[in-house]
Amino acid sequence: MKNPDLILFVGPMFGGKTTRLLASLDRYHHQRKNIVAFKPKLDERYSASSINTHMGGKIEAVRVSNGAEIEARVSRFAENPDVVAVDEAFMIPGSGNSLINLYKSGITVLASTLQLASTGNSYEEVETLMPWATKIEICPAVCTICGEDAFFTTKTGGRPEDEIEVGGSELYEPRCWNHFTNLTQVDISK
Repeated sequence: MKNPDLILFVGPMFGGKTTRLLASLDRYHHQRKNIVAFKPKLDERYSASSINTHMGGKIEAVRVSNGAEIEARVSRFAENPDVVAVDEAFMIPGSGNSLINLYKSGITVLASTLQLASTGNSYEEVETLMPWATKIEICPAVCTICGEDAFFTTKTGGRPEDEIEVGGSELYEPRCWNHFTNLTQVDISK
């Protein structure tokens, strides 16, 4: 049996995280691996029943509200899937521990996620997953102001205090270090 992996695709909005997730799943599909994909129930941006990229790529997915639902769905299969994929893991409370449990059981896990909120704070699910990751791919976007690599997301609409608010370019823009407005306001003491 091949060792399982826990692979994270992280970065700001519009960095291609989901595109890389789907490209990896396509490879596993060609290897004839049994794949199951999950997405947050609250994310219906392109479709309620599939994970979609901004460029139109997609794969069918099960919608879940929390990590326990992921584990419960996987346990219902007669045989464990070879690969479990989760899009927008930061939006699914408890997904960090659940995905680690699946990884520990021998399942390869792939997750795409923001690692930082537009406030500059990290997400609990990402903090839980990162130490267990066998591979982390940082997916920079392009800063909407200067065109440099963007590793941060700035919120330009909606409710600024909400660290999880589903949206696209109407609410968020990728920003480089020089143009990320919350860089100096981040409290790293907690």
